[in-house]
Amino acid sequence: MASTVPVPVMEPEERQRQPLVGRGMFLLFVALIGCFTVWGVAQDLTTPMVAGFKRIFDMSTFQASLVQLAYFGAYFLLALPAAFINQRFGYKTGILTGLLLAALGAFSFYPASKIMTYEAFLVALFAIAAGCSILETSANPYVLALGPEETATRRLNLAQAFNPVGTNIGVLLASTLILPKLADPVDIASLTPEQLHVIRAGELGAVMGPYLGLGCVLIAIAIAIASQKAPPIVEEFPDAGPHEGGTGTLFRTLWHNSHYRYGVVAQFFNVAAQVCTWTYLIQYVQQALGGSLEKGGFYLQISLLVFLGSRFLMTWVIGRVRATWVLAVLAFLAVLLCLFAMASPNMAGVIAVVALSFCLSLMFPTIYGVALKGLGPATKFGAAGLVMAIVGGAIMPLVQGKLVDETSAAVSFVVPGVCFAVVGLYALYDLRRKA
Repeated sequence: MASTVPVPVMEPEERQRQPLVGRGMFLLFVALIGCFTVWGVAQDLTTPMVAGFKRIFDMSTFQASLVQLAYFGAYFLLALPAAFINQRFGYKTGILTGLLLAALGAFSFYPASKIMTYEAFLVALFAIAAGCSILETSANPYVLALGPEETATRRLNLAQAFNPVGTNIGVLLASTLILPKLADPVDIASLTPEQLHVIRAGELGAVMGPYLGLGCVLIAIAIAIASQKAPPIVEEFPDAGPHEGGTGTLFRTLWHNSHYRYGVVAQFFNVAAQVCTWTYLIQYVQQALGGSLEKGGFYLQISLLVFLGSRFLMTWVIGRVRATWVLAVLAFLAVLLCLFAMASPNMAGVIAVVALSFCLSLMFPTIYGVALKGLGPATKFGAAGLVMAIVGGAIMPLVQGKLVDETSAAVSFVVPGVCFAVVGLYALYDLRRKA
């Protein structure tokens, strides 16, 4: 009998009546929202640095994109250790560990600005991302557990809705405090070593300031989280039978769950699409409209504001329409927008690239919630796998950066187009699987 894809339906009335957050967990939920905000600041304060470091150190787009490799590569390497921390000490300890490590990385920008080498900044960025990896591995599944399973995906979408608040703050800081000071091109060949040293010292000092502020905010949030009493979280397998075994059993549970495996793949390409879109939007604007880094930063800010507004909108929508139906529609719409941007590198193309943020808004938390549903005690390591998938944000920008160098910023948007298509296929898989 051929399976069919179900039509979008309203959530059952009894499901809509379920509380969004469990009793006694509201203050902790609010504190966790601060975590979602602050790693958004860290990520998108970093995104414009590809263009910034390319300008400061006079390197190719491919070389500058090592910023994203250092940042999202750390997500891949630290996610599994974070799962062991959560398994042994609990989510709260994992969250505090991530906050403190990220703060250490942020404060490392001060010595990096004095050393004045690209590698020193990559080390500092790696430390920030390592902390954010532990933080995200811990905070996402914790939010899913802070209430009824029926509202888990909506709850995570709401918490994640504050992540673009942070991304907007991050890009605003970069656009106002960093990029304007890098806007004037300099003929490096005409400068003496002393003149070049003075210019780079000033530019790297501009890079340093926002990160030191970020470190202070991370410490403040850690203190707030530490002061909250964390309720116990009990994770059980969906069936009634006992499950004996250690870590090996949990990994086998994940490996044999195709819905989870495909979710990891979808998350890899979703994060890749997001990072590619926001990283190369500035270069796309420069090709399509001309102008400075500051002008490109303005359109990136608009893109993130679209992302912010649509994240809250989609949280409301999926309370009424099945989340993966919306995910499928947005993913394939994004593919069409990428194709249009490739064909029309002009103002219309810029609008299309900015509109990709509307499509991105729902994707991360929805894939995360759908892939983890029903994993029970395997959730901690399942969450680590989904955070490790963020390495897509390290790999695919390198591919797109190479295309930018070899062709143009417009042509390079074939890369996020392919990534969005994979996300759309996962949404269709979920719909057909539950038909």
